[in-house]
Amino acid sequence: MTVFVLDSSSVLRYIDNEAGADRVNAIFKACVRHQAKMCIPALQWGEIAGELRKRLGALAGRRALESLLPFELDVVSASAERAVHAAALRVDRKIPYADAFGLNLAMDSAEHILVTADYDFKEVADLARIEFLPAK
Repeated sequence: MTVFVLDSSSVLRYIDNEAGADRVNAIFKACVRHQAKMCIPALQWGEIAGELRKRLGALAGRRALESLLPFELDVVSASAERAVHAAALRVDRKIPYADAFGLNLAMDSAEHILVTADYDFKEVADLARIEFLPAK
């Protein structure tokens, strides 16, 4: 079964109804119908939480974040092993640490696909399946 790994850019595109929001919505629907699975690294989830808090304030930001949970979104904690692997990706491939967690999840199997609006991932597209949302 396909596992979509979302990063903060893809979720924020959905929230902001920007380019690619329809694709993220289709992924959400497929997961609700149990036709696919999706996850997001806890560090990326935290980035979204911070952005929503900054934009909307504490209470409204938390409500907006919680509104995403019914979509069968699995927030994946950072294990010691994942943290070390993400650190290696950060150092060896020069990507931000939080992004390295998303890439690390996408590298779990051939069924995992990282969904992102961050075109900096093109530099590491040889390591995992990556679906890029349209540019703004």
